[in-house]
Amino acid sequence: MQFPGKGRPPLGVILDTDLGNSIDDALALALLYGLDGKTECRVVSVSVSKPNLHAAALCEVIARFYSGTVSGAFNSFSRTLPVGLAETGKKPEDTPMLMAPLERKDPDGKPLYNHGIEKLTDTAEAPALIRNAFTAQYDQNSVAVLAGPATNLAGALSLPGVKDLVAAKAKFLVMSGGAFPSGDPDFNIQADIPAARSVLADWPTPLVVCGAEIGAELQFPGESIEKDFAWSQAHPVVDAYRAYKTMPYDAPARDMAAVLYAVRPGKNYFKLSGPGTISVTDDGRTTFTPSAQGTHRYLIVDPAQKELVIQTFREIASAKPVPRQPRRRPPVQEKKEPPKPAEAKPRSAAQ
Repeated sequence: MQFPGKGRPPLGVILDTDLGNSIDDALALALLYGLDGKTECRVVSVSVSKPNLHAAALCEVIARFYSGTVSGAFNSFSRTLPVGLAETGKKPEDTPMLMAPLERKDPDGKPLYNHGIEKLTDTAEAPALIRNAFTAQYDQNSVAVLAGPATNLAGALSLPGVKDLVAAKAKFLVMSGGAFPSGDPDFNIQADIPAARSVLADWPTPLVVCGAEIGAELQFPGESIEKDFAWSQAHPVVDAYRAYKTMPYDAPARDMAAVLYAVRPGKNYFKLSGPGTISVTDDGRTTFTPSAQGTHRYLIVDPAQKELVIQTFREIASAKPVPRQPRRRPPVQEKKEPPKPAEAKPRSAAQ
């Protein structure tokens, strides 16, 4: 189908996640693909900030599940675009929430959920993938969501010309990390303090941070897994949720909040702090210094909107995917077309 109207396509979303550490990342993917299915955004890049093939594989499984027979998110058949994967760092252990969906078999003993990631060369270099995703967007028609350590985003910013590219293409960055106005060290920050400092210092657009207190106040209800997702007997996010902890349990939904704000910032689901600057201490704590010239803000839960936010999480993440024809961009004048990006290919076998 064509994009509605004669203007730009829906907002492009670049997501970087550390899927496998907490169930919130899987729920955030479900919410993001649900919003994509409603044509409120386009998922144009997904990358994983830890060198774990199974994390990348589950990202692709979820993408395929929500895109249906024809991938509306990526305009492709059979496979989605390559998932970006970090190369450096100690390989993290596989977690039950990763392996439960990937190891699930059908009655014939074959994997229930298909994916195309078996080796490193089936993934893409994350910094280059992120750069190319921004390159392909119309000016001011994309956002970035960081749902994990800042390793990949810092790597992308270090590439030549990327800061200017992001400034032209992106509206803002939403970053899950820290605690506000003060709090304990946060895993997403502690995991790569130099990268967090780099992104906070060098990101060239407004930056909104979603602290740990958001997840503490906004809990995804475990009952939703049993009720709202019951339309499918096989669902990778449900399998991951059940494997993450003993059911029933409610899950902090900080990453879901980051996705929801990124796609629907004008809905007033949340309050925002005043402007300021966020810095990172040596032990991974975040410090917010108010400043009229600052480009950083942090999200604040609005008690009046709390139930609406949770209900929105439930409805969109659990929505049944609707297969649809590949999207076609509306005709535009040649001078308004974005620069052609470098092709985001999987790694070569030599890498």
